[in-house]
Amino acid sequence: MKLNWYIWTLMSEKSKQIEKPQPNDKTLQRKCLALISPVTPVKVCCCLFIFAVLTTSVIALSIVLSGIRNWTLSQTFCVSLEASLAQFATMEELNFLKRYKGPSDHWIGLRRESSHHIWEWTDNMEYNNTLAIRGGGECAFLNDNGVNSDRIYINRKWICSKPNSYVYSCQLCPH
Repeated sequence: MKLNWYIWTLMSEKSKQIEKPQPNDKTLQRKCLALISPVTPVKVCCCLFIFAVLTTSVIALSIVLSGIRNWTLSQTFCVSLEASLAQFATMEELNFLKRYKGPSDHWIGLRRESSHHIWEWTDNMEYNNTLAIRGGGECAFLNDNGVNSDRIYINRKWICSKPNSYVYSCQLCPH
């Protein structure tokens, strides 16, 4: 009787093993992933945050590398080259700048505090109104029609101007 019970127990265990479905690789993989990294709202938010930061970084980097900046950053860039945003004193100089600027609009070194203030160059010299500046912005830019103005935060290309040190030093020397 004991022998029969032992055989029946072995057979019973064998049948349980046979009846039990064996998990395949995908089922095991899902179970492992569920144990290791369950999807939670916090993880989804973190992923979305990382995606947003990376996207913003790529956009910012493309703007920096493309040579387009707001007026303040354009002036800062020029100063880093020991220059300033371009100035003109005559129509001849203005036409020269227009001829070589290409099809894009470019920031120049004119700025005012508000529409009620006078235009000044980056060296704080007052603009002589050689040409009327169109628009209601605080910063001037050069386009194909002349000089317009816009808000300081608008991104554009820019033109830096650096005084020729030879000409500048000759003007200081007595003749």
